[in-house]
Amino acid sequence: MAKKGRILSGNRTTGPLHLGNYVGALRNWVKLQDEYECFFMLADWHALTSDYADPSQLEHYTYQMALDWLSVGLDPERSALFIQSRVKQHAELSLLLSMITPLAWLERCPTYKDQIREMANKDLETHGFLGYPVLQAADIIIYKANAVPVGDDQVPHIEMCRELVRRFNGFYGEVFPEPQHLLSPVPKMLGIDGRKMSKSYDNCIYLKDSRPTVAKKVRTMVTDPARVRRNDPGHPEVCSVFDYHKIFNEAEIPQIDTDCRAAALGCVDCKKNLAEKINALLDPFREKRAIYEREPKRVKAVIEEGCRRAQMEAEATMREVREAMHLPG
Repeated sequence: MAKKGRILSGNRTTGPLHLGNYVGALRNWVKLQDEYECFFMLADWHALTSDYADPSQLEHYTYQMALDWLSVGLDPERSALFIQSRVKQHAELSLLLSMITPLAWLERCPTYKDQIREMANKDLETHGFLGYPVLQAADIIIYKANAVPVGDDQVPHIEMCRELVRRFNGFYGEVFPEPQHLLSPVPKMLGIDGRKMSKSYDNCIYLKDSRPTVAKKVRTMVTDPARVRRNDPGHPEVCSVFDYHKIFNEAEIPQIDTDCRAAALGCVDCKKNLAEKINALLDPFREKRAIYEREPKRVKAVIEEGCRRAQMEAEATMREVREAMHLPG
């Protein structure tokens, strides 16, 4: 079947992936492999924009994320899985794009100030963090990607990328296509404590968590605060557990809603049901991950081949860029 075009996406290698990453991105990536030529990037340079002070775990996190990707179904036969820092052309293009990027474009980016507030415990007043969208644009256009799967919060970054493409092409000729954002519905999914799901809050269920760990975490989840006793009627619309059921247990939602409101279903049993549904989702991922964990040379070979493919495509683009900008090849 003919492919619709080319996709570039990735994850920052700042720690293990969680259910929010799966629901928000990974399960969509797995489907897109059948429709697009896909490049998936283990974004270790992007991880340094916030975790530059202690990169000691960066290599470990990168390998663990590769295991997460392979376990959920990213297929090296259909996609290139590669490490960002292994493709030096990303840095070269990012530097060249930075020469033509107006400072005001970066300062107006809505996610910049939001992330500064969210990560107030880190010093993010750096050139690298401010310039994150420029490196991100380089990541995308160096593969001449037609589309980038993102959530709503990343749309401004893709629009900035498109503006950079127009500016570059205006100066130097038509080198890059303008990538389109590829929106997928991302359901509301908070952490187990009711706050935004974040590794820094330690409120995540990770893809590699064991069955007992998942059950333990689900038991601690925030439910309807007004439901003090077992025979009190519940209010599912304010319950985090119910929100998770809507994602992982859609078929039983009408019955759970009815039984909760009638106090026919207690929170303990409701949580047990949810934990089982999440574990049923994660079981095949655990099995596949265990296979790859026993074969580290196989994982390394997958990444080596992905990096080779990415380097080849990136260098072909950079030859065009250097020629357009009258730089030595």
